[in-house]
Amino acid sequence: MTKVKDQYASVMEQLSTGILVFNQSDSLILMNNKAQELLDISERKALGMAASVLIYAGNFDVNKAFKRVRIEGTSSTEHALTIQLMSGEERRISLSMAPINSDDVLVEVMHVDRYLQINRDEELLQQNKMATDMLRGLAHEIKNPLGGLRGAAQLLSKELNAELTDYTDVIIEEADRLRNLVDRMLGSSNLPQRQRTNIHVILERVRQLVQVEAGENINIVTDYDPSIPEISADKDQLIQAALNVVRNATQAIRTSGEVILRTRVQRQFTIGEVTNKLAVKIDVIDDGIGVEPSMLNKVFYPMVTGREGGTGLGLSIAQTNVQRHNGIIEVSSKPGRTVFSIILPLENNHG
Repeated sequence: MTKVKDQYASVMEQLSTGILVFNQSDSLILMNNKAQELLDISERKALGMAASVLIYAGNFDVNKAFKRVRIEGTSSTEHALTIQLMSGEERRISLSMAPINSDDVLVEVMHVDRYLQINRDEELLQQNKMATDMLRGLAHEIKNPLGGLRGAAQLLSKELNAELTDYTDVIIEEADRLRNLVDRMLGSSNLPQRQRTNIHVILERVRQLVQVEAGENINIVTDYDPSIPEISADKDQLIQAALNVVRNATQAIRTSGEVILRTRVQRQFTIGEVTNKLAVKIDVIDDGIGVEPSMLNKVFYPMVTGREGGTGLGLSIAQTNVQRHNGIIEVSSKPGRTVFSIILPLENNHG
């Protein structure tokens, strides 16, 4: 019997949906890892907790729903139910309930917004690839004549009197500036030079750098999961990616505020068309002005910025560096809470 129970538990942990079991008193007796992620609470804290606390929605009475499925002996589903997590965050879920026996109720939880996000991720990956390919072609067309222009200016300067070489110097300097701008738009073309590294070492380096820049009015706090294993990654590329995202978060805060760096392990996490058994999720959360809804689908495009004086390159380079590690950066935003999530696969890195 114990062997069969262990097999069922193993199957539950492989599922990409959250599974919870409540007893006759509507108290939690079992939940899988995905349910812990979706409800943002550990099994240790949640066991014995009332269903009405774990699954709290102002317009939905979970106890009445459990009573109904027990009496009728049939399953019931609530679509697009907005629940409030213990942390105060809201999450939109689909909730399916079914009686296991006369007492216990099995609950399946799916993150509705996550499935929509998967489709958006696939579109984002395709759009970024198209934009990068177009930029590389455009860069080639720009850099070739720039090289010729610079060379001609150098030759001309040798034929001119000293007082006239100021003009050729301007041409050379502007050609160099435009070439550097094009290179920055494209980001590094180098493939990741992977080595074993701790993601928190990277984040601490970034936190220290940005905290100095941000000053004492902005507090950067950490909420790390110490159980996350080392990953195989290009440390410099990930530092640059995280630096650009965290710096962007501090720049969204007008006077004073807080930026949170949070790490968690995600299970059965889909990036594009690939479902990863394990992934690390790095949330960069700020309480700034938020991203305009019209900008949400464009923030990772080169030369697109909603900030005065911004270059529009930082987030584009960050996304490119993360995608080189088979990951992705996602964003959600409303005034007072913006979350940039860097997601990196773990199973190919940890063995």
